[in-house]
Amino acid sequence: MSVYLDHNASAPVRPEAADAVAEALRMSANPSSVHGAGRAARACVERSRTTIARSVCARAEDLIFTSGGTEANNLAIHAAKALGAERVVISAVEHDAVRAAAAASGLPVTVWPVTGDGRANLSWLEPDLADADAKTLYALMAANNETGVIQPFAEAGARIGAAGHLFHIDAVQMTGKAPFDFAASGATFAALSAHKAGGPQGVGALVAACDAQVGALITGGGQEKGRRGGTENVAGIAGFAAAIEAAVADPGEAVRIAAVRDRCESLITAAAPEVTIWGADADRLPGTLCLSAPGWASEIQVIAMDLAGFAVSAGSACSSGKVRKSQVLEAMGASPHEAESALRVSFGWTNTMEDAEAFANAWLNDYARVRPRAAAVSA
Repeated sequence: MSVYLDHNASAPVRPEAADAVAEALRMSANPSSVHGAGRAARACVERSRTTIARSVCARAEDLIFTSGGTEANNLAIHAAKALGAERVVISAVEHDAVRAAAAASGLPVTVWPVTGDGRANLSWLEPDLADADAKTLYALMAANNETGVIQPFAEAGARIGAAGHLFHIDAVQMTGKAPFDFAASGATFAALSAHKAGGPQGVGALVAACDAQVGALITGGGQEKGRRGGTENVAGIAGFAAAIEAAVADPGEAVRIAAVRDRCESLITAAAPEVTIWGADADRLPGTLCLSAPGWASEIQVIAMDLAGFAVSAGSACSSGKVRKSQVLEAMGASPHEAESALRVSFGWTNTMEDAEAFANAWLNDYARVRPRAAAVSA
């Protein structure tokens, strides 16, 4: 039986979410219809909106449903331009969804460097804020999808807001995994996604500050208060809310997942102390383990582990299945050999201590075959 260890790519759907999706699908009606069936669908959407908004300490009316985190990130940058942003600053470890949206905006883009532990360099931020003559959108993810490193987004948000600029947080990886307080973050916008929390794929949301006007990126209807055209994905939205409810219902879930991750990490580092654990000295998402074994290419590791019955990743899973050198690790100061040998193991709500031990043993068994070559590369 395959053991799924790729929750940062997409978490398995929680039973509560699957049930909510099935129930919503039976409604059939368009939530914009005024008859009874349409009103029932609308009520489902609005109940879900309230549930999701409350989970991130935001107002329900400030949450805009989208097709996922990528669209939410694009909508944020689109809205920032309408709010007068003339420049975009993105952290060096941002997801491709933010990188590409910033590049496509037509605005000048500056890269915000990170420290060796993968956290945004706040010392760099201060002079940039002081020198920024043009209104700027600063984009900093809440937690990195490859390393799990949690960023100092609240501290950054306070400084950015005090300087009068805009702030966007890609909080996709935090959704359902770690607490995220939009109200306290200082953000103008924040992107969320259902499937990272065990909800269905194809649904997400953008949270916008109450004073931030959001013009539609997708037009053709007055849905979402005119901010996102198209009939709402009622079933997906219901599943999103149910997944969030299930995730926050058990406050001990994150502690349990972190213990599973730590067990796997300790087994690997005890047997192979030369392996690098990225972000080990920083606060991380509870289930994320990113390691490098120079001399053992990422794609070979992924294939070997797949054959051994474990689903893991070489990093972000949003690049059409391509395996490439990690830009995130390069930004953290990794050597080319380290960046080319990165493996991401992301535990979640389905995983057990036995999964951690079985993976560590399988990985170490395969690593033993390439270890002499790895030692030569590292020398």
